[in-house]
Amino acid sequence: MPHFALTSGYSKATLYVYFENKEEIVGILVLGSMKKLYEYIASALAQQESTKGRYELICRGLVRYQEEFPFYFDMALSKINIDFENRDYLPEEKETYLVGEEINEKLRDFLTAGMENGELRDDLEIMPAIFNFWGMLFGMIQLAANKEAYIEKAMGLSKGQFLDYGFSMLYRSIAAK
Repeated sequence: MPHFALTSGYSKATLYVYFENKEEIVGILVLGSMKKLYEYIASALAQQESTKGRYELICRGLVRYQEEFPFYFDMALSKINIDFENRDYLPEEKETYLVGEEINEKLRDFLTAGMENGELRDDLEIMPAIFNFWGMLFGMIQLAANKEAYIEKAMGLSKGQFLDYGFSMLYRSIAAK
C-alpha cells in the first residue's frame, strides 16, 4: 500500500476510502491493463488486411504498449483467476478473465484467417500457438527494454533492430512455406 500511495500521490488512508484492500487495487489495475491491451490488439488487427501486416502491427502495438504502460505490460501476463465457482472473487477478476478471452478470440480469428488464406502454416494448434505467441513476444519486448544498452553494445543493434529481427524470426516459424 505504501507503494500505491506514493505512486498515486494519495495517502494510504485516502486510498482506503476508495478501495477496500490492496487486492482490490491490484484487481482494478490488472483489469485496466487487459482492457488497454485489448485496445492495442483490436486496433492493430483492424488496420491491415494481410496476415503479415496484421502481425507486424500487433508487434508494434505491443512495443508501444510496453513503452507507454510498462507497469501494465508487466501485469498483462500475470496469473489471473479462472475459478469463479469455488471461491470468493473480486468482480474485476472475472471481468479481467473475460477481456483476456476476448483477446484470445481476436488472435484465434487472426491465426485462423491466416491459415485459411494460406499465409500461415495449416498445422498450427490455435490455443497453444496463441500462448506461445504471447510468451515469445512479451519476452522479446521485455528483454529488449531491460537489456537495451547491452544489445546496443554487444550486438551493435538498436532496440528496434533487435526486435525487428526477433519478430521476423517468430513470424517465419508460423508462416506457410
